[in-house]
Formats: sequence, structure tokens, C-alpha cells
Amino acid sequence: ISGGTLSVERVGDGLVRFAWDTDGSFADILEEVGELPIPPYLNRDTEASDLVTYQTVYARIEGSVAAPTAGLHFTDRVLRELEERGVRRTRVTLHVGAGTFAPVKSSTMGGHEMHKEVIKVPVEALRTIAEQKRAGRKIVSVGTTSTRTLESLYYMGINVLEGLEEPLHVGQWMPYERTYEVSVPEALDALIDYLERSGSPALIGDTQIIIEPGFSYRLVDKLITNFHQPVSTLMLLVAAFVGEEWREIYRFALDHDFRFLSYGDSNLLEKPLTK
Repeated sequence: ISGGTLSVERVGDGLVRFAWDTDGSFADILEEVGELPIPPYLNRDTEASDLVTYQTVYARIEGSVAAPTAGLHFTDRVLRELEERGVRRTRVTLHVGAGTFAPVKSSTMGGHEMHKEVIKVPVEALRTIAEQKRAGRKIVSVGTTSTRTLESLYYMGINVLEGLEEPLHVGQWMPYERTYEVSVPEALDALIDYLERSGSPALIGDTQIIIEPGFSYRLVDKLITNFHQPVSTLMLLVAAFVGEEWREIYRFALDHDFRFLSYGDSNLLEKPLTK
């Protein structure tokens, strides 16, 4: 590395220790000597163009191992046009972990373990979301990452209302453990009040939430997402959102040569009226 040495030592099974003798953080070193990790299913090496195209125009915070690829379809021009049409935007953060690429290998979902991922949502964003839900307006989530973040907020609000010592964590199976009667605005208001009392400008927590058929969506009304690979938690999330119609949607995409996965085509999904 520039002006110094980077060393790597294996200290255990699957565990390594990095050390360096220069100024700067490990993130700085990764930026200098690392390689952008594109999804393994692309079956190719990283190209120079990926440094630009495999990133959203609104990205601000480092930390994910993968880009939220539903957002790759948005350009600055598109965002301006949405704003001109009165569409309000707010940002949330989920630091995608390597588990997003892990296929579902177990015969039942009970055997699949979701990785813990950090989320960050400014209090102002929580207020905006609560206002929109209270007014009956539609929440359009861009990507499965944003969807998992938004839906986790409801259960964090439940944790606050129930007085949990560490409320800003959502376990994998919490949404399925019982019936929750608390309204979305009530849960979000509790979360906002909790953060304001603690003097926190933003929620910083983590989620292991898994969204599969049987899940009750609380915040998200419409979903913009790419076409996902089979035997994945992302496909389960889509199936939970639109119900059995997911088969027709994907059959249409296959019959018309739509592009799948990270650099693929996008679609706007809406929950069935019966859900």
C-alpha cells in the first residue's frame, strides 16, 4: 500500500487479522487495494465500468457489500421529474451483508438463518413516513433492501411499546410469532418518541427479518425491484408481496426475454387488493 505495508495473518478457522503501518482506516486501504465485489452470479471479473454503473446516484454511506440494485434504474433526471410530480422521497440505509447472496438450501424456511444487517434511519425520515401512512398515502419502496428496512421499523416500534431493553433489533421470526394489533402510525410514533428522548438524530439498529409468504406487509404498498433468481430469500419476499401472481409475473418475464438479477430489468409491483 502507499507509504507502508499491509499484512494479513490467519488466526483461526475462517478468521484473518489485517494490520497496517500507515495512517488511515481499513476502509481507506480497501479503497486503494480492494476490488469492487460484484455479485458472483454474474460469472465474470469486475470491470472498470462497474465502478460507475454498480452504484446508485443517491448513494452516500459506505458499508454494504452489494449495491441496492433496484436503485440503479434511477438517474438524476428521473429523480428531478418525480419531485416535479409531487413525489416525496426519503432515504433509509441497510448495510447489505454477504448473506444476501446465500441461497435457501434447507427443505423448510425454518432451517434458513438470516444474517444480521445494520439499518440507519434519520428521525426526520421516520416522521415523513409516519405522516404519509397517517394520511393514507402510498409508500413505494425501491428494492428489497429498503423493504426489509421499512418493515423492520414497525417491529422496532412494537419493541419500544413493550418496553424491551434493546428495542432496536428485529429477530428473524418476530413477525410470525403472534398477531400484532398496533397500528403503523402508533408504532412509528413510539419509535420517534424513543429516539427523541434519547437525543438520537437517527435510528441505528439491526434486523434479521425474513419476509416470506404469510408475512403481513405494514408499511410498503408498492415495490420497485429487479427479477430475482429462484431459491432465494428475495424471491420469497416478492411472493409474499404479490401472492401466487408471482408465477405469472415471472413467466411473462421469461417468455419475453427480460433480463434478470443485478443488471437486469425492473418491475413495479402492487399488493393485491385482497391483502
